[in-house]
This record gives sequence, C-alpha cells and structure tokens, in this order.
Amino acid sequence: MPIFTPGRRWQPPYNAFKREKFGPRLLASVEKAVKGPLFGCRMCGNCLLQETAFICSMECPKGVRNGPCGGSTSEHCYVDETRPCMWYRIYDRAFKMGRQELLLEVLPPIDWDKAGTETWGDVARQVKKVGVKNVTTGLLARDPVTRASTWDSVFRPVRQPEWWEGDAEYHAPKYTEPASKLEERLKTGDFVVTAEVAPPMTVSTNKLNSNIDMVKPYVAAINFTDNPSASSRMSSWACSTLAIQRGADAVMQIAARDRTRIGLQSEVLGSNALGVRNILCLSGDSMRLAPSPRGRMDVVDVDAVQMLWILRRMRDEGKYLDGRAIKFPPKFFLGAAAAPFASEPRFQALREHKKVNAGAQFFQTNLVYDPDGMDAWLNELAKRNILDKVYILIGITPLKSFKIAQYMNDEVPGVFVPEALLKRMKAAEEAGNAQEEGVQISLEIIERIKARHGQGVHGIHIMAVGWEEIVPRIVREAGLLPKDFVAPAEPEKVAAKV
Repeated sequence: MPIFTPGRRWQPPYNAFKREKFGPRLLASVEKAVKGPLFGCRMCGNCLLQETAFICSMECPKGVRNGPCGGSTSEHCYVDETRPCMWYRIYDRAFKMGRQELLLEVLPPIDWDKAGTETWGDVARQVKKVGVKNVTTGLLARDPVTRASTWDSVFRPVRQPEWWEGDAEYHAPKYTEPASKLEERLKTGDFVVTAEVAPPMTVSTNKLNSNIDMVKPYVAAINFTDNPSASSRMSSWACSTLAIQRGADAVMQIAARDRTRIGLQSEVLGSNALGVRNILCLSGDSMRLAPSPRGRMDVVDVDAVQMLWILRRMRDEGKYLDGRAIKFPPKFFLGAAAAPFASEPRFQALREHKKVNAGAQFFQTNLVYDPDGMDAWLNELAKRNILDKVYILIGITPLKSFKIAQYMNDEVPGVFVPEALLKRMKAAEEAGNAQEEGVQISLEIIERIKARHGQGVHGIHIMAVGWEEIVPRIVREAGLLPKDFVAPAEPEKVAAKV
C-alpha cells in the first residue's frame, strides 16, 4: 500500500506509447520509483496530486479525475468493496487540510500521448520559463499571496494545458432564449415534472412509442437512460429522436463510461441536429455491474464533469476540444446527476458546485425517500451560493414491493430508505397491497417536496423503472398536471368480428 494514498494500487503503471529519448526515459523511471511507493502513481503523465490532497485520483477504479461518483461512501468503493472510496478519502483529507476549494478546479482528461511519461520535466521547463530567480524569490517571500501566486505560475500551466483551460469559476450560459421546452418551463417558475421511460431491449419500438404517448401529456420532458447497470439497450439518442418525432421534449442521458472524447462530441452534434435539446451527463454505472464478458473497468476517457466542460464550450464558445471552430454550434440545456444521500452533505455539495461551474444548468437527483434528510444537502448548496444557478428536480421511484425497498436501501449506492418506510412496505406486502402502499408513499414524499418549491427545489423526476403506467396516476393525484394539460384520447376499441 502506498504511504500517502490510502489504498492499494488498482492497476499497474502505464507504459509510454512511443519510445522516448534516454533522458526522458531515465527521468520517468526515477519519477515512478519515487511516486509509486509514496502515492501509488500510475504514471498518467498528467499529475494532479497537488489538487487532490496528495492522494492519486487514478487509484479510483473508474479513473475519474474530478470528484466522486454518486456511489461514494465512507465505508468502501462500490465497485470494489475491498478498497476505500478514493475520492471520499481525497475530500476528507482536503477538508481537514483546508484545501477543499482547490477541488473546484475543473481538471482535464488524460492526454494519452503523455501517459507513461514523466511530469517532472514539464515542471522544470515551466520553472525555466518563469525564471529560476523569480520562482525562488516568490516561494521564499513572506507574503502568502505571493507564494501562492508563484506556485501557481509553475504548476497551473502544467496541469491546465492550452486545449483545456479549466478553472474554478462559474460560467453562465451565453444565450438568453430557452434551448428547450424543459428549460422554458423551469424558467417560468413552475413546479416541473419529468419522467423516465426505459429504452427497449429489442429493435421493436411499439411499447416504447406507447409509453411515450402515455406519459407525454403529464410531464415537461421524458428521460431515456443510457445502458443502466452497464447492460445494453436501445441508445438514448435513438429513443430521444423517436420521442421528439412524437411531440415530446426529450432528455438524452449520456454516460461517460461508454464515450471517448471524440465520440462524445460527434454524438452530441448528431443528436442536436436531430432535435435533441436536453442532455444529462452521467459517469455511468461501472462495467463491474455488467454481465460477462465485461469491458474495460479501469478508467474512463472523460468523466461527467469533463463532459459538461466540453459540451458547454462547444455551445458557448463554438469550438471543439482540439480547438477547431464550429461554424454552427449546437444549442442545448445541460444537466447532471446529483446525490443528496451519498457520502457527506458538504462533500456532495462541493461535487455539485463543481458540476455547476463546469456547465450543469439542472440536476436530476438520485432517489429521495427522506425529504427532511435532504435538507442538510440543500443547506450546504445554499452555503456555496449556487441554488440560484441550477434547477433541481428530485428523484422519485414508487416502490412496488418490500424486496425492492430493501434492495434500494442496501444495494443502490447513494440511496437511503428510512426504517419506517421499510416497515410500511413489509406490512403492506404481508397484506397483499404493496404496490398501492408504494404509490401512497410516493405521493406523501412528493407533497413534502412540493413544500420546498422556491427553496432550491424546482420539481420532481419520476423514475418508474419499467412501471411507466403509474406515472399519469401519480401526476394526477399529486396535483401536478401541467397548465396546458390536455387529456389524451382514449384508444379506439376494435369491435370483435362476429
């Protein structure tokens, strides 16, 4: 186990993809010999140790470089329970050291051309560029601001290449008219409802189209998942396109797990050309949850925060990640996931703050069964002064059985089901009316969430998990029918042939 990184090395160090000259190879060998035992260094060539409380973020099984996933806990990593969650440890140490605000800086993805090579040479060249005398004088100055500025003049250009230019600042959208119907509804101040429709596992779209038509009148937009549990289904962009063709506003979910930086930009341009105006950026469930044979599990090419940063710049600055100009930039409303009950509220608030800075304009949260417990998270967001910069839709899933309630509480990262609700579902199961009890619990939770409208909450997101037919009833009985609601026509009954 490395001395300063509290977990065993997840994977071996990278090797360079090309043969370097003797000098850089020797320096890389020395760097690996020093940083390996100390930090579990994987020689990514893009060292971020100073920003991550001197715990290597590459020890995370997902390889995410901008904060924890929604499954972060103090106990263990949800991908590998034999290991601690590295990002929980990073946040914990950073807060103890008073360095937590450094974690807000949006850090770049790995430049794979540099993987396996040294970083110390980059630092030395930057010191030479700034001036050895200037650096020495600045670091020895009594003024802490001068010391910090000098330090940053050396290390910031190393960790923030010109093609990325990440920072820790909020970047407001550079457009005024709503990009989508969902954004328009949220801007009016309505308590908004969105819902999820599961993509089919075949090429048949009959059930998908039926569910879209059934749910559409009751919600502002329909989400389509992107291979949840790392299991293949019809793509989110295809389902979103079909929904748009049927008159619905779609939210295309896009998981970092399955994307490269090239594929991400290409897919977003194509889906935008097809009418998709809402995008929800997710890390995605680990490939560890997938059925065998499994794909790569050690690192994602871009994480959710990096996706937000790339897509915001494509839209607002009209340029690709590689710097090329986009003559006709895409237009979309960017969202991200939030997890009120994963980890500690202050840690999650910092994570959400970073997503807002990167480009998130709305959050759809993980499942909430304890609205009162959610208040601690909302209070932490308020302390960070970001509640006026993002719309928050609270995740709701009606429980169909006691077994599902138990599974949600015990197995789904970032979800907490209070003991009182578990007891209610168990009693209802024994009485033979578990589904009805689950619906009533959802309605009670929604009522409590509605009371928080205007206090950081802007609506709900119903994740029916294959129970789409319950969505209309929940919306009606919760008193959340849209202002422009038109009751759907009853399906025509075909007379039986005599």
